[in-house]
Amino acid sequence: MPGFLFVNPRSGDGGPTAAELAAEARVRGISVHLLAEGDDLEALARSVDTELVGMAGGDGSLGVVAGVAAERDLPFVCVPFGTRNHFARDLGLDRSDPVAALAAFDGGVERRVDLARANGRAFVNNASLGLYADLVVERERHRRRGAALARLRAVVRTARSRRPLRLLIDGERAEVRVLLIASNAYVLKGLDLGSRERLDEGLLHVYRIEHVLPRGWAELPPRAELTIEAPSVRQLVVALDGEPVELQTPLEVVLEPGALRVALPGH
Repeated sequence: MPGFLFVNPRSGDGGPTAAELAAEARVRGISVHLLAEGDDLEALARSVDTELVGMAGGDGSLGVVAGVAAERDLPFVCVPFGTRNHFARDLGLDRSDPVAALAAFDGGVERRVDLARANGRAFVNNASLGLYADLVVERERHRRRGAALARLRAVVRTARSRRPLRLLIDGERAEVRVLLIASNAYVLKGLDLGSRERLDEGLLHVYRIEHVLPRGWAELPPRAELTIEAPSVRQLVVALDGEPVELQTPLEVVLEPGALRVALPGH
C-alpha cells in the first residue's frame, strides 16, 4: 500500500539520520516530507492525499499526526524517532530500530487503540499540568549521569515548588503540584511512570502529586472524560505528550475508544 511519511529532523539523538531514514523510506516507495522550520504539521497532515500516513518523530509530533489520521479514518504508522518514544514502546515496537517500523507501510497488521484529546488536541500518551513535563525534561537531560541522580533531581525540583495548582477536577477542589491524565493506565513505580499494559482499555487514568515532598502518585478513579477548571486563570499550560501548549479553561479531556487505526509491521 502506498503511503506518506512525515519526518521530524529535529527529533532523536542517534542513528539513522533523518536524511538516511527518508532515503530508506523512498526506496520502499513511500512519499516523504522532511519538516522544515515554520511547517504546520497538522495542516500538512490534513492536506496530504494518501491511504496510509506515518510520522517519524517524538511523541509530541506523533500525537499531532495520529489525531488527523483518526479524523480521516486512515491507518497510522508510528516510526520511533524521538528521545523517549513511549508510544512506540507501548505498541511493542523496537525503539532502537526506526527503519524496521517502515515495514508497516507494506502489508502490515492493523490494531485499534484509544486516542485522547484535550480541548480537541490529540495526545497518544498523556496530558500533564504543573511540574511533571518540566521534570521529564530534567530527567532526560541528566539521564546519562544515572537514573538515580535524575530521579533525585526531579524530587528536589518538586520540593522547591511552594505554589500548588488550584483546580476543580469534575467539580471537586484539588491542590496539586503535578496532575497527569493518561490514555490508559500506567504501571506506577514510585515517582516514575512505567509502561502501559493496554492501549484499548477505554479509560483516562488521572494521577496527581499533592505534597511538597512527594512519596508517589495518588490516583483518582478512572473515567472516560473529565473537566478541569482553574478559577483564577483563563488559560492553562498543558504538556501534550511532552509538548507544552496553552489551552483555554475549562479544559475538556475525552477518550475516544478505538479511534486510532495503527498499522504495525507484520510478523
